[in-house]
This record gives sequence, C-alpha cells and structure tokens, in this order.
Amino acid sequence: MGGTVVVRSAVEGDAEVVAAVIAAAFAQYRGRLVPESGAFRETAERISRELADGGGAVIAELGGETVGCVMTRPVDRDLYFGRLAVVPPARGRGIARRLVEAVEAEAARRGLAGVRLGVRIALTENQRLFTALGYVETSREAHPGFDHPTSITMRKAVPPVRDHS
Repeated sequence: MGGTVVVRSAVEGDAEVVAAVIAAAFAQYRGRLVPESGAFRETAERISRELADGGGAVIAELGGETVGCVMTRPVDRDLYFGRLAVVPPARGRGIARRLVEAVEAEAARRGLAGVRLGVRIALTENQRLFTALGYVETSREAHPGFDHPTSITMRKAVPPVRDHS
C-alpha cells in the first residue's frame, strides 16, 4: 500500500466506502468498549443522510483506495469530529493526523472557534494522539445507563483564517 495520501471532502456518493472504512477500522474495538461503540451500527444510508443534512466527512485516499475518514458536524461555535478511522494496513503513515488537520482547517475556514471530539476513557492511545495534536480535556461524560464517566470531551481552539487581500 504505497503512494501519496490525498485528503478530500466526502460527497454523498462516498457514503458506502466511508461506512466500510469505519467498520474495518473500529473492528479492533469490538469487546473492548462498554457500552459498545455506535460505529458498529454505522450504515451507508445513515452517513448519506448525515451528509445530506449538513454534516460532513473527510476521506483519505492512498494509491486511489480510501483508507481513512472522519465525520464532522457543527456544534455550537465548534466543529465536532467523530468516527476517526484508518484501516489497519494504512496505519502508521500519519493519516489520522492529516484527517484531523483537515478538520481543523475546515473549522478555521468557516470562522469557527475550535474543534472538539469525544474519546472513550478506555482508549488511552487515542487520548495520547489527541493530546499530542494540541487537544485538551474539557469534560467527562457517562453514556446513558452508566453511573461513571465513559467518555472524555476534548477541544482545541483554532485560529481564524486571515484574509490576505
């Protein structure tokens, strides 16, 4: 799996491949997360609806094959991202970082104040990645039915895009 990584905005026609990438990337978490990740219930139909209703997605392609993606949606004055996914054979190439950078650039382009995400407490390696990218913990939440936190919300302020005209 070689070549140049191309990062681009997804369109509705990408919904099926986005769902497949999410399924492949999240498979390693089956049985590790309580409650189970909603990613296991992700479908092309739901992703297509989300894209049609103003949500977004960014995909990463390597050698013409889609190997990563991330879903986005505006929340308050921030751009939220979730379902950050890179298929196992493409990991270790900085693709997750490139996808997060694309989300940050989109937030800045839209004039939003920041980017936020949710990460499971159990996924310490993901927390380390987001911390290394400049994200800070803002809160901890419990999924419905739990009496203890199961998820961490993290946020990073993004500087606005300056008009150089």
